[in-house]
Amino acid sequence: MKRLAIFFFLLTATVGISLANGQVSQRERDVLIDLYKNTNGEQWTVTWNLETPVEKWKGVEVKDGHVVGITLFMNNLNGTLPESLGRLKYLTRLNLAFNNITGVLPKDIVKLESLKEFRLEMNRIKGSIPQEIGQLKNLEVFSMFNNFLSGPIPETFGNLQNLKELNLSSNNLKGIIPKSIGNLTKLEALGLFENSLEGEIPAEIGRLGLLKELVLANNQLGGEIPAEFSQLASLQILQLQNNRFNSYTGLMAMDSKQFLVFDTDDKSLNPRFNSIEFDRTRMADTKFEDDENDENNE
Repeated sequence: MKRLAIFFFLLTATVGISLANGQVSQRERDVLIDLYKNTNGEQWTVTWNLETPVEKWKGVEVKDGHVVGITLFMNNLNGTLPESLGRLKYLTRLNLAFNNITGVLPKDIVKLESLKEFRLEMNRIKGSIPQEIGQLKNLEVFSMFNNFLSGPIPETFGNLQNLKELNLSSNNLKGIIPKSIGNLTKLEALGLFENSLEGEIPAEIGRLGLLKELVLANNQLGGEIPAEFSQLASLQILQLQNNRFNSYTGLMAMDSKQFLVFDTDDKSLNPRFNSIEFDRTRMADTKFEDDENDENNE
């Protein structure tokens, strides 16, 4: 019994020293290896040497013995995301933007409850956004523009009270803009450009007092612009062109001096708002046309 107690003491001490030195557990290391294998890691622009400690792998941030960040932006990832990603419960940043990731979002992605930044823009991910996305209460950035997402925008986005940036532009999303978006009082940028959204813009958008960018162009939105837009005192960029609005009177109470970019189908408004009309915020104006055609032929 004495020897057993000594063994467990030494084992605990060894694990404690490993964590203190920043070494990642085998469980978390296995998740990273799953990502590596699923996305053809040997062909990445900058690959990982699996024989070295995780702390030395490109784009992996480790803190207190846990993986807290993965940044593999524009690194030639080809393949699908492993379901095991949901095991990285300490992960705060996932940036896999500008790659060739296919398939659907892993269902367990909604278990990453520490996640603050989620960037998968400019990939080829299809399928719907899970309704359980509202569980990620710490999210500040959710960006998946220029993919092949379909289905509706989940109402549960309204649960993400810390969200500052939501960009779902250039996808195949349908349905309405959820009224719950009006709950995101910290939101500074909302991009829903180039989808198949319909219905009216919710009046609740007027609650977003910190909103600086609102890009809703190239959809099938209609009705009137809400009068509540006059409450958007921080708004600098507004793009509503290529929709089906029948009235823009809701914009008339807005301060014309607040805009850097103002673009609607009612060109009579443009001189009043002194529009610069540049393309910086057309966040996903460039689609992978060849890829899209391939996707449709699959």
